[in-house]
Amino acid sequence: MKTNEHNKKAEQLDVHSTSNENEKLTTNQGLKINNNQDSLKAGERGPSLLEDFILREKITHFDHERIPERVVHARGSGAHGVFKLNKSLAAYTKAKFLTEPGKETPVFVRFSTVAGSKGSTDLARDVRGFAVKFYTDEGNYDLVANNIPVFFIQDAMKFPDLVHAVKPEPDNEIPQAASAHDTFWDFISLMAESMHMIMWVMSDRAIPRSLRMMEGFGVHSFKFINEEGKVHFVKFHFKPKLGVHSVAWNEAQIISGVDSDFHKRDLWEAIENGDYPEWDFGVQLIPEEDEHKFDFDLLDPTKLVPEEEVPVEIVGTLTLNRNPDNFFAETEQVAFHPGHIIPGIDFTNDPLLQGRLFSYTDTQLSRLGSPNFHEIPINRSLNTVHNNQRDGHMRQQIVKGKTSYEPNSIGGGCPFQAMMSEGGFTSQQERVSGVKIRERSKSFVDHYSQAKLFYNSQSTPEKTHLQNALIFELSKVTRPEIRERVVGQLAYIDMILAWRIAEKLGVEVKKLEWPNQSLPADSNIVELQSEEREPNTKISDALSMRHTVKNTIKTRKIGFILANGVDGGAVSDLKTKLEAEGAKVELIAPSLAPVKTNDGTDLIPKYSLTNTASVCFDALFICSGAESVKELMISENKHHVLHFINEAYKHCKAIYFGTDTQALYHNSNVSAKQHDDPGIITWEDGNPADKFIDAIAKHRVWDLEIERNTSS
Repeated sequence: MKTNEHNKKAEQLDVHSTSNENEKLTTNQGLKINNNQDSLKAGERGPSLLEDFILREKITHFDHERIPERVVHARGSGAHGVFKLNKSLAAYTKAKFLTEPGKETPVFVRFSTVAGSKGSTDLARDVRGFAVKFYTDEGNYDLVANNIPVFFIQDAMKFPDLVHAVKPEPDNEIPQAASAHDTFWDFISLMAESMHMIMWVMSDRAIPRSLRMMEGFGVHSFKFINEEGKVHFVKFHFKPKLGVHSVAWNEAQIISGVDSDFHKRDLWEAIENGDYPEWDFGVQLIPEEDEHKFDFDLLDPTKLVPEEEVPVEIVGTLTLNRNPDNFFAETEQVAFHPGHIIPGIDFTNDPLLQGRLFSYTDTQLSRLGSPNFHEIPINRSLNTVHNNQRDGHMRQQIVKGKTSYEPNSIGGGCPFQAMMSEGGFTSQQERVSGVKIRERSKSFVDHYSQAKLFYNSQSTPEKTHLQNALIFELSKVTRPEIRERVVGQLAYIDMILAWRIAEKLGVEVKKLEWPNQSLPADSNIVELQSEEREPNTKISDALSMRHTVKNTIKTRKIGFILANGVDGGAVSDLKTKLEAEGAKVELIAPSLAPVKTNDGTDLIPKYSLTNTASVCFDALFICSGAESVKELMISENKHHVLHFINEAYKHCKAIYFGTDTQALYHNSNVSAKQHDDPGIITWEDGNPADKFIDAIAKHRVWDLEIERNTSS
């Protein structure tokens, strides 16, 4: 009976099941699709056209796939703050918040991971969203940025495909918040345009130490327009004042188990403690007449403008100084849109940006359930809204009067259109002409030179981390042909890198020959990827984290490991010195019971050896005191203490061994250290506190990583 019922249910389900095997792509109306790679444009570098029903259908369906959770960027953290302009940009833009030095503009910023659900870990290897809502006097301006300056794809037509590929595989919903699986790398192996972004995502940039220690980039080229109508292309940058820092991949995996809210908690606590995160806001400015002077296309979102060619001009400061009062009402309901602009800022014909201009409104309609999402308090403009839009679900604004149309005479013609002199927005009068075409510009064809630029610019430890990330990710791919295709892509970037990856994956190194037989013979993407360019061997120092800020320990979290009998004076002296430099000291003991110092004072530990881990701290101080060390060395504590020390050592952190800690030092892996290891400070060193502070400021001793891990 049960078997028959099961079969009957299976038959019912099978009525609506289908297979795509050996079938042609169609729209939801059954129309066969000839080109699924490119949106319809007015000329190959022209703007996308509203009539592109294939793009609109594809994006609309994608935007409505998740209710109410965001399809992408579901897991986020937010904070209020202020943007202060320090240098006028009036020569380039008429946007008022960028023209009046000293002017402060309120902001709300939402950071997020991209691939995972709301319940995923903060420490996934992923792109981070860096979305900023400026509440300007002229209306809301949304700069929807990322912590990586480029993107995977060149055309919005491919965005649903990208996200479907990286999301959990649809048959088993595995894995969560991870790109290390077949469908993602299958897609990437067939998309040469993604390889620059892959270098970034496999680098340490994808696992930041803190949201406060990562950069933000506008990704697209936008336009500035000044009062005279002069146009400049602009790239936006946020540079953290604390520097750009990361954690090791192994460390990130452990943090995910110990505290999956690590980044969210870090941001919240920093603001609550008054350690307000700050970023320098800068722009790269390119005169309109110089649009074509580069060896890449400014409209290509898979390309960056090297800072050596166009320096970043720092013009302001972004400060986050207030946590939300209610996570859902603010962080969850905030609605960003790259189409929310103000006079003086305009769009380019970047085909990814053009698609986003349609997609974001459509997404908010689905996620927030109403065209009135702009009336939610976190989304409201500082200006009172005056227009003839009415009604709709959850309407809040009550508009008096009889008329809701324009032109009208009954209402005195109100609300009136604003003249340009009154701040009325006008789009740039740009000549647009071209054959209506569904193709990619030939200027977008070089997919490897900037990927090579990024890889060549990395330090040796950064290259090692990137290599290990690729090995980890691709070792999770079960299909050998996918691994081989990815290695074939890597061979265009760096042959040694490709060889090392191939050796670990058990595949051969063979440069992919385009056209690839796995693609349709008439596919436009084949034609574009068939051209092999000369490798770009330039270096850009701005692309490596070795050049970041390494002169401060502000907000760094230092763990003091101690037990009864600890030298209270030594603890107090070092704590005072570290806190004077802006660091946060937290005590770790065998239990949460008060710890008696050698002078009889009680110290209250925040953590026990069993409820936290070394990965939650930037550095460790093994506190002075023979009696303290004796208690830490008893069997029930020894294993935990040594694991703390060895793990911190493995992750290249600074460790300071105080007086009388020889037993712990010699029983740990640290005792095998070389004398030139600047991250290890002992009781024998002169000026140990100063050396400890200097070691913490350097973030990690990445250059000795291999040596440290070997001795471990």
